[in-house]
Amino acid sequence: MITGIIGTGRIGSTLARILVAAGHRVILANGSGPHTLGPLVAELGPAARAVTVAEAAERADLLVLMLPFDRAEGLLPQDAVRDKVLVDAMNAFSGRGEPRDLGGSGSSEIVAGWYPGARLVKSLNTMHFETLARCGANGRSAGTAPGERLAHYTAGDDGKAKDIVAGIIGDLGFAAVDTGPLHSGGILQQPGGPLFNRPLTEAQATEWISR
Repeated sequence: MITGIIGTGRIGSTLARILVAAGHRVILANGSGPHTLGPLVAELGPAARAVTVAEAAERADLLVLMLPFDRAEGLLPQDAVRDKVLVDAMNAFSGRGEPRDLGGSGSSEIVAGWYPGARLVKSLNTMHFETLARCGANGRSAGTAPGERLAHYTAGDDGKAKDIVAGIIGDLGFAAVDTGPLHSGGILQQPGGPLFNRPLTEAQATEWISR
């Protein structure tokens, strides 16, 4: 399976490194064009390629949006992502760096409206890039017991799409924890929600969600 990452900032580049280390093939795209990604592709080796956003949408089996929230609307060709697993790893902040008031909607519901027919899953958005980089090999951080893994979350209304994303999370060395439907589960994960930027082990996360 080829994973496309749209957005190659600190978090997108980190995810690409961990995916390649886990044996995945990746294609990378950003708003500036493939020519800006030469150093990163050279670092990642033959498992990585730089392409345009449109090419990533066409060629990837699964797409991860890891760019600023306001840049995602209209970015992808709708026909290319229809029926494709689309991971919303973005976070909606205000200009002051605070959680944006979305009037009770989850940010991923808004993304789903931009791309009707995509199999949208909210995931990979809650962890700081430094934690992801430090713990990506084995899903652990300082203070966790042997055998424990940190959690990444999945929220969505397509169970099979969530299973696919959960498999990737497992390959990265983390534990996949299902937070529920796209609306309620996504709100738990987004900025201002109780799971955002709060590293929890699988057991801690599962216990919290079951309350």
